[in-house]
Amino acid sequence: MTKAFDAIIIGAGQAGPSLAGRLTGAGMNVLMVERKLFGGTCVNTGCMPTKTLVASAYAAHLARRSADFGVIIDTPVGIDMRRIKERADTVTHNARTGVENYLRGMQNCTVIQGHARFTGPRMIEIDGEAFAAERIFINVGGRANVPAMPGINDVDILTNTSMLALDRVPKHLVVVGGSYIGLEFAQMYRRFGAEVTIVEKGPRLISREDEDVSEAIKGIIEGEGISIRLDAECISFKRHSEGAEVGVDCRAGSPTVIGSDVLLAIGRRPNTDDLGLERAGIETDDRGYIQVNDGLETNVAGVWALGDCNGRGAFTHTAYNDFEIIAANLLDGADRKVSDRILGYALYIDPPLGRVGLTEAQARKTGRPTLISKRPMTRVGRAVEKDETQGFMKVLADADTQKILGAAILGTGGDEAIHGILDIMNVDATYAQLKWAVPIHPTVSELIPTLLGDLKEAN
Repeated sequence: MTKAFDAIIIGAGQAGPSLAGRLTGAGMNVLMVERKLFGGTCVNTGCMPTKTLVASAYAAHLARRSADFGVIIDTPVGIDMRRIKERADTVTHNARTGVENYLRGMQNCTVIQGHARFTGPRMIEIDGEAFAAERIFINVGGRANVPAMPGINDVDILTNTSMLALDRVPKHLVVVGGSYIGLEFAQMYRRFGAEVTIVEKGPRLISREDEDVSEAIKGIIEGEGISIRLDAECISFKRHSEGAEVGVDCRAGSPTVIGSDVLLAIGRRPNTDDLGLERAGIETDDRGYIQVNDGLETNVAGVWALGDCNGRGAFTHTAYNDFEIIAANLLDGADRKVSDRILGYALYIDPPLGRVGLTEAQARKTGRPTLISKRPMTRVGRAVEKDETQGFMKVLADADTQKILGAAILGTGGDEAIHGILDIMNVDATYAQLKWAVPIHPTVSELIPTLLGDLKEAN
C-alpha cells in the first residue's frame, strides 16, 4: 500500500526544514525523510563545527600575541584538544537537536529516518514502504570527494568529516588541496600546534580567485609557518612508519612529504548516486549533480532539487536561498530565478576573505570598460588599531553603467564588511550612491566609500 502526501522532502539540511515549515503552513501534509543527521552539512560537518574550531584557533593565536597588546601571560599557551572538540561537538549537537525537534513538533509533518529511493517519477520507498506525492523536493547535500589516486587505499585518509572526530593535534598534518576547506583546516591546526604542509596540484592557491588574492593568502599562510607545495602534478600515497608518505613530484623541493596524518580536501561530490534517480528519469550531469532549471525544477515535473546536490551553489546561504526561490514561486505566485542571485561567500582563514560578484580576471574577460580600486589594510584605521593589517580591499565597477561588478575584502572583518557592497549590488544601485554613504567610524566598512572614490580605469 502506497502512502500519499502532498509533498515529500528528502533531506533535512539547510533548505529542507524551512521548506517544510512553509508547506505545512500552507496546509500541505508533508513527509520529511532524513537518512542520517538532521541539519545537513552546515550543522554537522561544515560551517558550525569548523567555525567553532576556527574561533578556538584564533583565541590561541591571539593569546600567543598577547605581549603585542601589552598583556602578559606568564605561562606558555597550551592546547586542550579534547576540550576544543567538546566545544565544537556541543555547538553541533545543540543545533542538530534543535532542527530535529522543530521538525518533529511541526503540525502536518511526518518525520521518517531512513534511506529514500525513487521508484518512479513522484514515488519513493523507504525500507520497503512506498510513498507518493505530487511534489518531491531533493535536498540531499554532498560529501568529500575522494577520487582514485595512487595508493589512496593504502593509507588512512582524513576528510573534513573525520577531521572533526580528532581529539588530538597531529604531529604533521599534510593537507592535500589548497582551496577553501584545506586552507581553513591548515591554519587552524597550525595554530593548535601541528606542523602543516599544504599540497596543491595547481600553480597557486584558491585558483578561482585573482592572483593578487592568492598571493596575499599564500603570504599569510606561510607567515604562520605552514609549508606550501604547489605544482604537485603526481600526488600519490604510501604507508610510512611515521604515518604516510605523500608523493608530490613538484618542480622544486623534495619529491615527497612525510606526515603523521593526511587530510584530503579536493572538492565535494553530491549525495545522488544511491537515490534511484534513474528510475524516476531525473537527469544528472557527469559529476552526479541534479540538473535543474532557473526555478530549481528538474526535468521531471513536480520534482525539485535544492542545495549542494543541484550544482547551483555550494554554500549554506545559497541552499537557503534555493528554499526561498521555490517557496516564493510555489506559494506566493512569484517568478524568482537562480540566475538573479548575486553570489557572495567567504574564506574563513584569519584574516578572512569576503567575496562578491566577478573577480578582476572575470571582469576583464567580459570586455566591458572596467574601473578598479584597491587599498591595503595598512590604511584601514580599524585594522591598525587591532594590529591586524594583513590583506587589502578591492572593488570593480562598470565604467558605463557605474554598477559594481565585484569586490574582495581580504582582511579583518572582511566577511562582514563585504555585505555593504553585496547589498548595493542586490538593489542594483550605482557605486556613486554608495560613495555618498556616511559609515560608522572606526570600522572596516567606513573605507568602502573612500575605496569607491578612488575607482580608476583598469590598465
